[in-house]
Amino acid sequence: MKNDNIATVLAREYGYHIGIIERFISYFGLETTKKMLEAYNVPLKKTIRCNTLKYSPQELLERLERKGFQLEKSPYYDLGFVILAEPFPLGATTEYLLGGYFIQSQASWLPVLALEVQPGEFIIDFAAAPGGKATHIAQLMENQGVLLCLEISRERMKALRSNLTRCGVKNVITKRMDSTSFWELNIKADKILLDAPCTGEGLMAVDLDRRKKSVKSDMERLNEIQKELFASALHSLKKGGVLVYSTCSTAPEENEKVIEWALEEFPIEILELQISNIAPGLQKVVKEEFQPAIRKTGRLFPHLHGTEGFFVCKIQLEEEID
Repeated sequence: MKNDNIATVLAREYGYHIGIIERFISYFGLETTKKMLEAYNVPLKKTIRCNTLKYSPQELLERLERKGFQLEKSPYYDLGFVILAEPFPLGATTEYLLGGYFIQSQASWLPVLALEVQPGEFIIDFAAAPGGKATHIAQLMENQGVLLCLEISRERMKALRSNLTRCGVKNVITKRMDSTSFWELNIKADKILLDAPCTGEGLMAVDLDRRKKSVKSDMERLNEIQKELFASALHSLKKGGVLVYSTCSTAPEENEKVIEWALEEFPIEILELQISNIAPGLQKVVKEEFQPAIRKTGRLFPHLHGTEGFFVCKIQLEEEID
């Protein structure tokens, strides 16, 4: 072991591909990496989001407590609850089957909160399945306006439509297509949510298989898709429209570097996130420094926030793109 470097030791100790550990250390430093690895060994608490199209938070709380569930309010959201005790599966209650709540991580609420949804708007969810964020948008729209949900996968579209129906969403149109080509339809929205496909590098506590493989090749492939989706979304916004970009990844390549690229390519402005208890975006990765505006983006880390690793950014389009 004397000849082993620290990355090799940590990879062996925590059961990770050494390439992941080396990246973590280079980006976040040794001490933060150790804290992240420890945090990823702690299972995430289950959380649910109350669907106000069906129940008020108080009514839902009382119903679940009568069944023996113990809950507490989430620090991130008034409509979110952390499950402290679960006498039987959350997906087997009458309230769940009737669409009264969505089983969803706390981090997944943040992109929709950042979007600051208003009833009557035209909003597009660019990667909508399985519907957690889409149903959240619809309930904040109070079923008023138009929500367009795009999804490329036929199988995932089935789950999306099922969840939309279960949750009582009525103002929705679903379309199975590749969102990278949506801009060709020349449709302009008020707001767009792009919860982009990513490596899921922030999900090490949930998906242990992700620890065992290098993500480099996947990251390079997904980074191109992220940029194509980003460009398509910006072309599909009205002037002054808002785009929220998010990933469940800690990788700067999928987060700050995508935003840096977009700032150089398009007439956009990064807006402040009106979300408390969130870390700012990285200002520097190894020797690469980002524009000061990148600090307005937000991050969640497992060791700081008790969530998966997550990234969110809110952007306004200053000039409509033809």
